[in-house]
Amino acid sequence: MPLAVLTLVALCFLAANSLLTRAGVLDGTDPMAFAAIRVAAGAGVLALLAMRRGITVTGGRRWGAAVALVVYLIGFSLAYRTLDAGLGALLLFATVQLGLFALSIWRGERSGPVRLLGMGLALAGLVWLLLPGGGTRADPVDAALMVVAGLGWAAYTFAGKFEPKPLAGTAGNFLVATALMALAVPLWWGAAVTPFGAVMALASGAIASGLGYALLFRVLPRMGVATAGVAQLGVPVIAMLAGAVLLAEVPTARALLAAALVLLGIALATLRPRRGG
Repeated sequence: MPLAVLTLVALCFLAANSLLTRAGVLDGTDPMAFAAIRVAAGAGVLALLAMRRGITVTGGRRWGAAVALVVYLIGFSLAYRTLDAGLGALLLFATVQLGLFALSIWRGERSGPVRLLGMGLALAGLVWLLLPGGGTRADPVDAALMVVAGLGWAAYTFAGKFEPKPLAGTAGNFLVATALMALAVPLWWGAAVTPFGAVMALASGAIASGLGYALLFRVLPRMGVATAGVAQLGVPVIAMLAGAVLLAEVPTARALLAAALVLLGIALATLRPRRGG
């Protein structure tokens, strides 16, 4: 199958997590319970996919990645109590990119003027998006929780850069994260779970996360770093379009302009200029 088609399918899986979580939580399912079902379903699918090649569940790196995954899952689910699917995806994606950018500076990587300009534009777009007024539905607490989720996913992404066996490691991460969610059972056991919400959580975990991440790991090695970063700009766009069609969450004009500014900034910061031959 062509790389472009595989990439589009992977991006749709990533965007689907926002739609499924928003729909499940809106239906009345407790966000913590949703996250627990999602991670368990994802762990089951990934374990089946990785079983033949082995699953890595030991080592300090595994626990660090699993904690980052749990932070992402809980923040992500809680944030969708009020955030629209597209807005949440944009906040998540932008925070991940900004977090990785800050991490690269901390590690001593050089950043040229174009990259700094891009990140400045992205930050300005986020601030404009979250300012009161303009019809943007962004509860401050839930917006902050999505930022926390983005930082968790950035840490998880960074840990994945050093994973020698991506599929085996990802399956291990999900299994350990499932165990961590089980330890937190007093926080979500007995919480409300609607039949529709349970189906959404299972679909988010087994399909959008389990199969989606497995496909993503197949696609990313075939792409350059810059291309992979820019390609993921499609995730919040897909989520916004699907949210408008499926959940009747039509973004305001200001939200669209702010989102365009964020995506433009991240594109500038992600692209690397080609060196002359």
